[in-house]
Amino acid sequence: MSFNIAISGLKAAQSDLEVTSNNIANVATTGFKKSRAEFGDIYATGAFGSTKTAIGSGVLLQAVSQQFNQGNMNFTQNTLDFGVSGEGFFVMSPNIGSSERIYTRAGAFGVNADGNVVNSSDQLLQVFPVNEDGTVTSTALSSTIPLKLPDAAGTPKATELVTMGVNLPADAAALDPALFDPRDAKTYTASTSVNVYDSLGKAHVAALYYVRDSTSVVPNTWQMFTMIDGERVALDDGGTPAAPLNSARFSFGNDGTLNIGSMVPATFQTLGLGVDAGGNAAVPPAPGPLTGWLNGPDPLQVIEFDITAGTKQFASPFTLNTLTQDGFSIGRLTGIEVDDSGLVRAAYSNGQTVSVGKVALARFPNPQGLSQIGNTSWKETSASGEALAGEAGTSSYGLIRAGALEVSNVDLTTELVGLITAQRNFQANAKSIETTNTVTNAIINLR
Repeated sequence: MSFNIAISGLKAAQSDLEVTSNNIANVATTGFKKSRAEFGDIYATGAFGSTKTAIGSGVLLQAVSQQFNQGNMNFTQNTLDFGVSGEGFFVMSPNIGSSERIYTRAGAFGVNADGNVVNSSDQLLQVFPVNEDGTVTSTALSSTIPLKLPDAAGTPKATELVTMGVNLPADAAALDPALFDPRDAKTYTASTSVNVYDSLGKAHVAALYYVRDSTSVVPNTWQMFTMIDGERVALDDGGTPAAPLNSARFSFGNDGTLNIGSMVPATFQTLGLGVDAGGNAAVPPAPGPLTGWLNGPDPLQVIEFDITAGTKQFASPFTLNTLTQDGFSIGRLTGIEVDDSGLVRAAYSNGQTVSVGKVALARFPNPQGLSQIGNTSWKETSASGEALAGEAGTSSYGLIRAGALEVSNVDLTTELVGLITAQRNFQANAKSIETTNTVTNAIINLR
């Protein structure tokens, strides 16, 4: 019996050595979680045996359980390196269309030939689908999709709205709008310009000229003339059918604020940039359709110029306070941005960003029940409980750290000490066998 007890101790010490050695071997493995050998004593007695005098029968390896405590973050220069600061696991799929899900804490990702974000095992990172504003449409695990970076080129958008706010000098000399000539700076008070885009993403220069009106009976009246690519543009008078207006007219109150009711037309919107007021593509006397739009992609494109956002008249020089437009040209993918909630945005060279998904995370009621499958990955089991999917930053899922990797949670110093302890335990059990052998020999040699 003593031999069996000592042998069980040797096996237990050997298992402890192997577990500790495996931890040490993976001290530099990204996302690795250390294991711990857990033992129980073997104790048996008959139904009528005396527990007071019963001797144990050795030791038994009960489990090798992983410890899922947080590892440190190692910050890198790679945007596709993700770390989770919390309890969440990244959700992976082995291939396109597969409903199987694999879980990992190793966030070293790259892009394959198809533009999908994958790990070193070519498993696909799963994300929740999102709306344009980045809000998640579904957090069900079955609704996750592979994260795929958009095509190299973005889609252009035609300009529909130009928003501007300017200060027009209250002490400027009044001029006759009928004498306006964009080539003569003496015929207008101030001017500014902005790039606008057609439906194919081609840029055009829209120039706006302001003239303080000397012919109006209403004080503080101004007229605004519009030109695109050096050609005069007519404004829609708001009637049906639409008739062209050479310029827009508006006035200010005594406090310098814009009198919205004085705006003629009520909305400063161009006619179709490629047709005249009668719907013809021929070029009428200026202002008329743009010759550059006659054979363009969208001859009916119109642009609204909104001056109600901050346009004032004070006794100070002409100042451009705000000037934005909602169109943009074709863009090339320049990179991706990932915030703490896991929202992935594609950034383009035209300044636009597009939300492409939110990194899906999963947690488990009992993570120690997960089944290890290698490559620092796990699968769900009945012991772990069903995977609970959720967004980073909610509950205990944790936050996504872009440009960082969670390193192994192995403490090398502790493991080395444990290695020495396991070695001593092995030697002690070997000594027990040696001692038992000596006692046995003594009994055999009795005369």
